[in-house]
Amino acid sequence: MERVPHATSLRRAPVQRRSAERLERILDACADLLDEVGYDALSTRAVALRAGVPIGSVYRFFGNKRQMADALAQRNLERYSERVTRRLEGARPGDWRAAVDAVLDEYLAMKRTAPGFSLVDFGNQIPVGDRHAEPNHRVADSLTALLSGYLGRTPDEELRRTFLVAVEAADTLVHLAFRVAPQGDEAIIAETRSLLGAYLARVLD
Repeated sequence: MERVPHATSLRRAPVQRRSAERLERILDACADLLDEVGYDALSTRAVALRAGVPIGSVYRFFGNKRQMADALAQRNLERYSERVTRRLEGARPGDWRAAVDAVLDEYLAMKRTAPGFSLVDFGNQIPVGDRHAEPNHRVADSLTALLSGYLGRTPDEELRRTFLVAVEAADTLVHLAFRVAPQGDEAIIAETRSLLGAYLARVLD
């Protein structure tokens, strides 16, 4: 079974398997509806109807749709980290270029295929969660923890800052690529890959 979002995203964390499965259905329904109607038209009642659960089940986990979208963003980040980890299992340890390819390719794959991801991704497209919480900082923290061992680097502030700069740059350029073309403009994506490679070469070589 998929891991559920961290308990801080929820009013109440699921304890039993049945409750965890219900939470997954709610988040799946939220993601599908985001693609269909957008965030402004999203409602907890519509999510409950799509998930096939009582409205009280939604409110058991979430006080409002912002909290629900934030939990979806957290689940997206967890699934993204799992995808990058699987991608690097066969790569040579210390190969930061393979890590960059995995990080960018898996993000692009989710951008193209994961329901709701084009609006929420990791939380930076709509005003979800704490307004002082920067989603790209969350992503940089996750990548620092995920890749430090693979790269043979200490997960210190320098490495985190390096990933934060790379994430901020990639985030801006990837969103540009998807504004230019529905599936992402390949020329802009290639430029993004080159930019990341040139920047990280100065730091990681």
